Amino acid sequence: MTTAAERMTVEPAADLFKLLGDKTRLHMVSMLAVDEICVCEFVELFQMSQPSISQHLKKLKQKEIVRERKHNQWVFYSLNPESPFYPMIMSIVKELPDPKPRLLQIEKDGLRVNCC
Repeated sequence: MTTAAERMTVEPAADLFKLLGDKTRLHMVSMLAVDEICVCEFVELFQMSQPSISQHLKKLKQKEIVRERKHNQWVFYSLNPESPFYPMIMSIVKELPDPKPRLLQIEKDGLRVNCC
């Protein structure tokens, strides 16, 4: 159970809600709760330009909501479980539609990065 001293204050919570108020970023976070995802996969999933996807990810990274891992020419993103926002994000994500079918569809279409 969270104690009063461990609870987040209103200002950081408001910043989180503002950040996740963008449906693209909210959808990204939902997907990242399921799997690590490459920038190029997000480009395919959202049918957006790579610079636009990168800007969304940059905002999430600046708040330490996501972390990145580079492998060769690919950059993979995942949720940061060490973020103070992580518990709140996970409680939000569990109320959203399951993103697994969408991720499975791009895998079926051969659009998931398989570099390992």
